[in-house]
Amino acid sequence: MPLVRRKKPAEAEKNSGSDSGNRNEKSEEGEEEEENGKKRRLHKKNEKSKAKKAKEKGKWSCVDSCCWLIGCICTIWWLLLFLYNAMPASFPQYVTEAITGPLPDPPGVKLRKEGLTAKHPVVFVPGIVTGGLELWEGHPCADGLFRKRLWGGTFGEVYKRPLCWVEHMSLDNETGLDPPGIRVRPVTGLVAADYFAPGYFVWAVLIANLARIGYEEKNMYMAAYDWRISFQNTEVRDQTLSQIKSKIELMVATSGGKKAVIVPHSMGVLYFLHFMKWVEAPAPMGGGGGPDWCSKHIKAVMNIGGPFLGVPKAVAGLFSAEAKDVAAARAIAPGFLDNDMFRRQTLQHVMKMSRTWDSTMSMIPKGGETIWGDLDWSPEEGHVPSKRRQINNDTKLARQDETGSLGSQLKSAYYGRIISFGKDVAEAKSSEIGRTDFRLLVDMQDAIKGRNFANNTCRDVWTEYHDMGIEGIRAVAEHKVYTAGSVLDLLQFVAPKMMARGSAHFSYGIADNLDDPKYKHYKYWSNPLETRLPNAPGMEIFSMYGVGIPTERAYVYELSSSAECYIPFQIDTSADSREDEESCLKDGVYTVEGDETVPALSAGFMCAKGWRGKTRFNPSGIRTYIREYDHSPPANLLEGRGTQSGAHVDIMGNFALIEDILRVATGASGEDLGGDQVYSDIFKWSEKINLHL
Repeated sequence: MPLVRRKKPAEAEKNSGSDSGNRNEKSEEGEEEEENGKKRRLHKKNEKSKAKKAKEKGKWSCVDSCCWLIGCICTIWWLLLFLYNAMPASFPQYVTEAITGPLPDPPGVKLRKEGLTAKHPVVFVPGIVTGGLELWEGHPCADGLFRKRLWGGTFGEVYKRPLCWVEHMSLDNETGLDPPGIRVRPVTGLVAADYFAPGYFVWAVLIANLARIGYEEKNMYMAAYDWRISFQNTEVRDQTLSQIKSKIELMVATSGGKKAVIVPHSMGVLYFLHFMKWVEAPAPMGGGGGPDWCSKHIKAVMNIGGPFLGVPKAVAGLFSAEAKDVAAARAIAPGFLDNDMFRRQTLQHVMKMSRTWDSTMSMIPKGGETIWGDLDWSPEEGHVPSKRRQINNDTKLARQDETGSLGSQLKSAYYGRIISFGKDVAEAKSSEIGRTDFRLLVDMQDAIKGRNFANNTCRDVWTEYHDMGIEGIRAVAEHKVYTAGSVLDLLQFVAPKMMARGSAHFSYGIADNLDDPKYKHYKYWSNPLETRLPNAPGMEIFSMYGVGIPTERAYVYELSSSAECYIPFQIDTSADSREDEESCLKDGVYTVEGDETVPALSAGFMCAKGWRGKTRFNPSGIRTYIREYDHSPPANLLEGRGTQSGAHVDIMGNFALIEDILRVATGASGEDLGGDQVYSDIFKWSEKINLHL
């Protein structure tokens, strides 16, 4: 048995202390190492976090791109505006003359040199969207905006508080008037529509030229009105028609009995047509001026870009909140307008807002298929873009242009098909189009329309399409094609609330018997095919508009890929015929002759035929004239928007048009101007329309 040596107590205690010390040292080293490990892990975590944040910070989102783009555009715009205002006034003219040669005198300077001075009072009637609107009462989100412009000017509130802006610019969807707690009213005075935005003139150039021959605010008047509401409601709510009547009477009286020259533009043409019936109609529906009021107070009505018979563009706007320009933007940047950018669906808001504006329904095409054509025929059939020459009164019906012989060789577009679902449908013979009778769909709309679950699955803005359901949307597309006759039923189906209000204020037919008492109602007064001109044989009516610019006439549509969440219909920008230089189909839009907004047929037909001579629409034989202005773009950027433009708004700076207005205001007649001035085939197209006169 081995011997075991026992340790002495002191030695054992010493060894025990040594072991304990070693353990304590190891424990301290472990704790220190663990602490260092924690610090390393924490440092590593912080580094990763910083790297992640840096990566996220460097990521460029769609919102960032849009903010950057808007910021750049605004900065460049204000910089250019600053430089333009800072440079000497003569600098742009100096550079332009160095490039193009001496510029002609402005019309006001030219007429002043001829010794002409102010004579007849002048009244301006602005069109849709060009007049300023300001806030008089609003909701809490609009604090600080009292009497500040919501429409016109800088449009700053659109960017600062867009949803609040949309809320205040919209009208009540049931009444078409002010929503509770909101009052938006038209800006008054010449500043109401002289400029639409800083640097973008509307009436300013015409006003400046009138001032050069002696006009001032005592004999110039801007008949501003709330262009959103129906024409009759401008009187009901604001007494605007009464104010225009009183102002014209005052101006005529203070000018020694000289009659007024009225200059309406765009939708203002329809508004003043309504006024001429209202002012002579007995109260309370009318102004009680009597049957000779217009004869006593109006020398001439010089209509600029007047959509007398409506515009197809209005249909596209009400149907899908778009037109050629919006569709082109979507084609260039797919998804830009369709996506829920900034968590706000742009086109849905536009549609919801614009469908509360009853005035837009005044520009739905009038006259149905008689005026605009049917599935197989239209007045402009065979139209080919061509070089035009001026036509005088003697040659207006014998015009032959350089490409006229091509018209019969080219495939004719069916312009009467205002909306077609698919390019193949737009180009097919009517006998080859299989479709259901849409009028039956209208009668069965409650059965066809089904529940739409968009509100449960999408961040959307409510529109009337959400009440239609997928079956209702498919029914619209399966009808395939709509003419000016059936497009009213289409709008009734997709926008019943809007059309219910509109049918109380506007009409779109052709009167069979103008002696029927029903035509005394104000809903017919803005339709030249359902009302008579005043009994004023000494008055003159001019139709002045631009030509030479492709103008929207018909559309090729398709179902949207996101029909359940967004607007279900959109212009098919893939429908194109760019391989054919003579084709009028570009990006899903068929175009004809016009001023880019109003087809020449709508602007010119009434003065070319409907009112020419004594007709049932013009029983007193008021003399009518057509004055067309061939579009010529500016030669360089320093010319701005040019002095020979025929575009719908830019024509307001056209020197030839301004000179015509100034000459009539100083006493000239239509014959003194040279009678008709025509470049298009308006007389030829008018003759094709079979309308009882």
